[in-house]
Amino acid sequence: QVQLVESGGGSVQAGGSLRLSCAASGYTYSFSCMGWFRQAPGKEREGVARIYTAGSTTAYADSVKGRFTISQGNAKNTLYLQMNSLKPEDTAMYYCAADRWCPGAVADFGYRGQGTQVTVSS
Repeated sequence: QVQLVESGGGSVQAGGSLRLSCAASGYTYSFSCMGWFRQAPGKEREGVARIYTAGSTTAYADSVKGRFTISQGNAKNTLYLQMNSLKPEDTAMYYCAADRWCPGAVADFGYRGQGTQVTVSS
């Protein structure tokens, strides 16, 4: 059974940084895409970033471009999200997601973790 486990969330002041990690296990094949999406209370899910694992091509939401960086770890199917210059509007539950076939939205990927909370205070 595939399992994705996030870590690294927490509370930080505006302008600060956090690094989220995601470890995937229990699979017998490689994911073609991995990514992060977030959801704040009362708001819809928002895709934050994705990476195509074969060539490391990345894509970001406009709201985080220039501030967040998605990357793969040296270990197979590990994922990171470096978040700099955090803003209060970045406050949300952040989820790691993965898929073999790269559907349109990160939030629609076939596998996701339980989430890690990020809270940014002004």
